[in-house]
This record gives sequence, structure tokens and C-alpha cells, in this order.
Amino acid sequence: MTVPKRALALVKVYTLIEPGPVVLLTTTGPTGPNVMPMSWHCMLEFVPPLIGCVVSNRNYSFELLAAAKECVINIPTVEIAKQVVGCGNCHGPKTDKFRKFGLTASPAKLVAAPLIDECFASLECRVVDRSRVPKYGFVVLEVVKAWMDPAVKHPRTIHHRGFGKFAVASESIRLRSRMM
Repeated sequence: MTVPKRALALVKVYTLIEPGPVVLLTTTGPTGPNVMPMSWHCMLEFVPPLIGCVVSNRNYSFELLAAAKECVINIPTVEIAKQVVGCGNCHGPKTDKFRKFGLTASPAKLVAAPLIDECFASLECRVVDRSRVPKYGFVVLEVVKAWMDPAVKHPRTIHHRGFGKFAVASESIRLRSRMM
């Protein structure tokens, strides 16, 4: 016997379909580098790799991304989840989140924004489309350089479930696929 489904408040819909791991978006500007957690992103194309993401115009990172037109998407694991959440709980140009949360900034090769050493992967990106920014805050980024720690075989990424809840990805299964 199945239990009937119940109505879900529309404000909670996003908790069901978050698209991927929480990432740390790094940008840089006149006051130095900045970092913000971001979970609203999606792959748009394989080659060149294009990523769509939402960055609210209420975030300081929005201003820096708009000016520099480049950033780094850093992918953390559960080991630094508290620092990731901490970065999201403080805002603005006056807080050095790298120092406050013990994150190490390293120079990227092709963009000015830094990589975060504590993250297992980093994607250097350039803005290629801002046409949906005015209405949705949606920016399209092209990944121009990608980095990954080869020692991390099964990353335990964190996924925002809303209202302070997170899921941890840890189990992988392999099914037959025609994708290469």
C-alpha cells in the first residue's frame, strides 16, 4: 500500500531538485579576492564546457563578477562544509573570508580570481553570456581551465537541501551508458 503524497510549500521546491554540489565561487576586485557559496548552477554544454549559474545582485560577488567578467568555481568536499557555510553567513567587502575561515588562495593560470587549495577541483571561468542577468541573475560561464586533485578518487561533495540541511554524495554506482 502506498502512502498518498502531501502538498509541499512552493518555497521548498528547490530542496527537491538542487542541481549539484555546493561550490565556492571566487572573484576578485579592488578590495582583493572574495568567496561565496553557490548551489544554483547547471551544465549547459560539454565542449566548450559551459556552466549556467545564478548570482544574486544582492551579493557582493555579483558586483565583482560583473566588473571582472571572470571567476573560479571551486568544488569543496564535506571536510570543509563548516567553512563553506560560514562563507555564506557573512557578506560584503570588509570580510576576508579566506583568513576568517582558513582557506588558502592560490593563483589561477588564466583568470585573476584565485583557486582554493582546500577544494578538490577548481574551474577557471570567463563570462560568455549575461543576457539573462537582468531578469534572472543567470550568468553563463565558459570553463577555460580545469584542475582536479588526482588523489581524491570519490569526493564526498555537499548538496544544499535548504534551511541548513545538506546531503553528502558518497556512493557511486556504474550503469551501462553510451556516453564516453
